[in-house]
Amino acid sequence: MKKIISSLLFTVLVLGGLTANAQFEKGDKILNAGLNLGGHYGGGFGAGASMEAGITDFIGVGGQLDFVTWSSGLNYNFITVAGRGTYHFGKHFITEEKLDLYAGAALGYRISNHKNNSFWTGSIYGSGFHFGPFAGARYYFKPAMGVFGEVGWNASPLKVGIAFKF
Repeated sequence: MKKIISSLLFTVLVLGGLTANAQFEKGDKILNAGLNLGGHYGGGFGAGASMEAGITDFIGVGGQLDFVTWSSGLNYNFITVAGRGTYHFGKHFITEEKLDLYAGAALGYRISNHKNNSFWTGSIYGSGFHFGPFAGARYYFKPAMGVFGEVGWNASPLKVGIAFKF
């Protein structure tokens, strides 16, 4: 955990001084790193990251890697690896330069493993195809650094963390 925090702090210091416009634009590269709160089918906690590149002023594509763990009689661990696409609404109706609103979907594979702590051995939480629609917002308090939040049916119902634009 100390290594993760140290790495995030180093990244904040390195990328914090870069300049960029907050509204999403073609050519932007954005890294989200944060916490996953909740799980696919219940409570949970984890961490994840996503990367996005702007192919137009409104459309971004990239990938994500997420980990969520939770317990409900069984101990579950989920790893989600997916590609994702986003549509950014900011330039349509928002004049606040520091705010980036978007929606999108992730498509990929969810790896699940669990330890059975009960007599029941069946599981509906197995590995397989992952489709995760989501909506999100980023607020930049510096030109290249901000916070983000996403809600939806992605790797977790709520993701929060820090965003870096470079």
